[in-house]
Amino acid sequence: MTMSRLEKRRRAKRKRFRLILKIFIVFFSTLFLLVSGSIAYLAHKIDRVSSDSPEHISDLRDESVDPNKNNFSILFLGVDDRSGNLNGLTDAIILATFNVKEGSVKMVSIPRDSYVEIPGRGYDKINHAHSYGGLKLSIETVENLLEIPVDYYVKLNFTAFVEIIDALGGIEVDVPFTFTEMDSYDRPNAITLYEGRQTLNGEEALAYARMRKHDPLGDIGRGERQQEVIKAVIQKGASISSITKYDDILESVEKHLETNLTFKDIVSLHKYRNSVQNFDTYLLEGNHMTIGGVYYYDLDDESLNIVKQKLKNHLEFKWRPHY
Repeated sequence: MTMSRLEKRRRAKRKRFRLILKIFIVFFSTLFLLVSGSIAYLAHKIDRVSSDSPEHISDLRDESVDPNKNNFSILFLGVDDRSGNLNGLTDAIILATFNVKEGSVKMVSIPRDSYVEIPGRGYDKINHAHSYGGLKLSIETVENLLEIPVDYYVKLNFTAFVEIIDALGGIEVDVPFTFTEMDSYDRPNAITLYEGRQTLNGEEALAYARMRKHDPLGDIGRGERQQEVIKAVIQKGASISSITKYDDILESVEKHLETNLTFKDIVSLHKYRNSVQNFDTYLLEGNHMTIGGVYYYDLDDESLNIVKQKLKNHLEFKWRPHY
């Protein structure tokens, strides 16, 4: 029987998301993961894979970057959305920079309640940018804050996060203290995690990464736990040669993940495989602040300036205001 054009397109799309899922398992973030062999495992099966997502070229760039030749950045956004539309507030915001000459990676986690200037909207919580203006405004806000271009993005919601962690068979972390937290459906006290080193499934890992109120360090503590989750997934992904549950979750991930990374872009990330275990991570320090009864995280100028300069130096980028 001759395969219809529609069926060919569907199969091609499923192959693309099979690739993206593999990369996300070893290159997470929102959250990133990449290990040796992950590209080779699928590349021999896929001759031509193209991205359906629109190309994004930062207003800070005169032309698009080539990851094989240029330094570049990737913005990871975790969206509090379950509909598959990937709308709503961004619960996790992580920016990673890549230096092609050094083969090195640096990453900063931006607290979601950070009090920043949102272009065209004034000062507000940074996670509101996405609900105001979607991906475009989120990118502009991060660029304005860190003074570097956002070249690529990966956006996913809780559903994709949970299913990717479960596909890995869970991740191992060291829970610092016992606490309860809501699950991905916001049911109060649905998840209880006990102090000590243990393996967490997808729902538990999400609760571990989201929890803030029980942590005496607040946003700083949550940022540290999010980075611990990233490292745990990297270590788990590096130890796994194959995943057998792709077909069970492909359709869900296809609805709950969006990226402008093409197959060619993903292949170029292979050169950073030796950096994933030792990449530099940064946390933005700040203070608790209330305005009109609303909580904000007031970023410390000195801490912000230090991180900005490190990222700009890493990208070898000279800032020029544009918004």
